[in-house]
Amino acid sequence: MIKLRTYVYVDSLQPQLAEYMATVSQGFLPVPGDSCLWVEVSPGMAVHRLTDIALKSTRVHLAQQVVEREYGSMVIHHRDQSDVREAGRILLSRIGAQQTDRADCKVAWHEIIRGMTPDHTVLINRQDRRGSMILPEQSMFILETEPAGYIIYAANQAEKAANITLIDVKAVGAFGRLTLSGREADVDEAAAAALAAVQNPTGTH
Repeated sequence: MIKLRTYVYVDSLQPQLAEYMATVSQGFLPVPGDSCLWVEVSPGMAVHRLTDIALKSTRVHLAQQVVEREYGSMVIHHRDQSDVREAGRILLSRIGAQQTDRADCKVAWHEIIRGMTPDHTVLINRQDRRGSMILPEQSMFILETEPAGYIIYAANQAEKAANITLIDVKAVGAFGRLTLSGREADVDEAAAAALAAVQNPTGTH
């Protein structure tokens, strides 16, 4: 039996998130404005069946596929929202699930750190990240979610809401992690948007 963990539809990828996803993508690279669908299932190997269904039934492109023992995730995208929505509808039908069967998103941690020190920002910038750099005196918002895939929607909504910089967006594994930075007021606004997003994620198909 395939268990649906994450099902997140994004209507229009924001520029920074699209570029960030392209740095980790092993498939067809998404571009800003693309519609995308992030699906995570258990057991992990089942994601191959879902990938095959999506690619054969619509014009979507495969941006990423991660297969772990417990969880498997896939990201499909296309410029035409209708193709992505149709792929999601077919996937759910084939595994006998509904969008509402997905796991609820739990916020494991969230915090805003204001007026970052140079020592702290230098260390963050040296860590494994694929986004931009955080600068001293900026504020930083960090968010951790379970399941991991919901962090993509949080990042996209945060970028829509405010003029911030994406530092890191990790959406695979047991937990998803988002790090963003900017002026204090912008970070406050982005944080509110990110938390609202994971508390009521969209993904209608």
